[in-house]
Amino acid sequence: MHATTSRKQRLTTIASAIVLTVAATAASLLAAQPAHAATICEQYGTVVAGSYVIQNNRWGTSATQCINTTSNGFSITQQDGVGSTSGAPVSYPSIFLGCHYTNCSPSSPLPKQLSTIGTANSSISYSYPGSGTYNASYDIWLNADTNVSGVQDTEIMIWFNRQGSIQPIGSQTGTANIAGRSWAVWTGSNGANNVVSYLFTGSVINSLSFDVMDFVRDTFTRGSQYGNNSWYLTSVQAGFEPWIGGVGLTVNSFSAAVTNGGGTQPPGTPGTPSASNVTSSGASLSWSASSGTVSSYLVERATGATSTSFSQIGTSSSPSFTDSGLAANTTYRYRVRASNSAGTSGYSGIVNVTTTGGGTQVPGTPGTPSASNVTSSGASLSWSASSGTVSSYLVERATGATSTSFSQIGTSSSPSFTDSGLAANTTYRYRVRASNSAGTSGYSGIVNVTTTGGGGGGSGCTTTATVQSQWNNGYVLQVTVTNTGSSTINGWASTATLPSGHAHTGSWPQAAVVSGQNVTETNQNWNGALAPGQTASWGFQASRPNGNTSLPTTFSCTAS
Repeated sequence: MHATTSRKQRLTTIASAIVLTVAATAASLLAAQPAHAATICEQYGTVVAGSYVIQNNRWGTSATQCINTTSNGFSITQQDGVGSTSGAPVSYPSIFLGCHYTNCSPSSPLPKQLSTIGTANSSISYSYPGSGTYNASYDIWLNADTNVSGVQDTEIMIWFNRQGSIQPIGSQTGTANIAGRSWAVWTGSNGANNVVSYLFTGSVINSLSFDVMDFVRDTFTRGSQYGNNSWYLTSVQAGFEPWIGGVGLTVNSFSAAVTNGGGTQPPGTPGTPSASNVTSSGASLSWSASSGTVSSYLVERATGATSTSFSQIGTSSSPSFTDSGLAANTTYRYRVRASNSAGTSGYSGIVNVTTTGGGTQVPGTPGTPSASNVTSSGASLSWSASSGTVSSYLVERATGATSTSFSQIGTSSSPSFTDSGLAANTTYRYRVRASNSAGTSGYSGIVNVTTTGGGGGGSGCTTTATVQSQWNNGYVLQVTVTNTGSSTINGWASTATLPSGHAHTGSWPQAAVVSGQNVTETNQNWNGALAPGQTASWGFQASRPNGNTSLPTTFSCTAS
């Protein structure tokens, strides 16, 4: 399940939101205490630790939690709460600089407008126990104004560690390299604010020194909804979200400091790129430099002569860039903007670049296959032929209703193919591309084909759902998959169809595949095998228009 936000409360009902707001206000009125080896067991107890505030922040359980504080950190000494991994954590004990629900650290430099910040350097050191379900997370809070009395507009959450079947809110939408580490970037919304999460890849992180502004600047490249340089940094916080256990989780040390930007302005807009040395697989770009101070140029690319789906492909410290690994006979579009500590410039103009083909043109993309003569062990496919010269069609298959693990299973000199030797009651996915001496076309669309049951007792499954919680513009559903057949199934794909106007915002225990209004979750390696009558569960959160009280009523399940 994703981590939730802000005091880390989950706004599941209006009543719970009111209770937590009152509790937060009460917590902010607690008398400040010095942090010399203090022990805090009060639900929202806090102590002052030099320039910082340490908070117990046991928002999600009535069970006891205690922390021992130091001059610049703390350790969990008791944590009796148990949270469902398909729900929210039990707390967020943390140390922070800035303002959290009107409780501000001494002489706080925050809130501070982002355009006036030079650096926001921070350092954190963690220790972890050998068991438990938890994350170690660093929160960066942004708001469109200086109001710190409630939920802030954007949460940037940096995951240094996670143990157990938990995940960030939303779904993975990109990657980043920041502070010398690689991160998987997740984006989503909890219905109250937007969340951008940076999940560590590789080994867990025990300590890190970094500039908070590097994460802020990367977040702004993910979409305008996450903020801009006129917004405010309101707090930075380091701590843990335990679901189960957590005794021994320790912030060994924490520091954070914010410096002024000294009036630095964002760079001027760079010139429109021009292309040179264009080949079948690469191109060189150059552009007129921006005015002002430039830390780096951010280079973005889209595929297709009119495409507006740009994504960042690299950076350059000079006004030039070489792109490689491109497809032959393909038009790409490039644009550039410049950045420094004050922010980013406007975008340059767009240049279209078409790679060469080395003579013969690659075939056009074939049509999406259609299936016929589907039996328990085979199916026939046909598709619209590609334009241009076609030497052969390459047919690929994946097993499972949402699988993306395609592999080539055959070729055909005509736009048709018959597949055999398939398993009964199983969903397969097919796609096709055409090839000739110049290369291969793009992939066709994907068709899903489910084999019949072959008349045996066999396997099957159903999907049902119950409402875990709902509010006026959203809801959380707990979904149950049941093996309704007479034999064990080894995998399943469970689908819920959302009503029109509803939108998926997150799912667990893994990110679901969303296609139109269909939200599909597939089994993981630990919950795929189900004996007859046995069940597995997953869940998701969705938003809906204000005043719309409808809930999903259409569900399906495919066993494999």
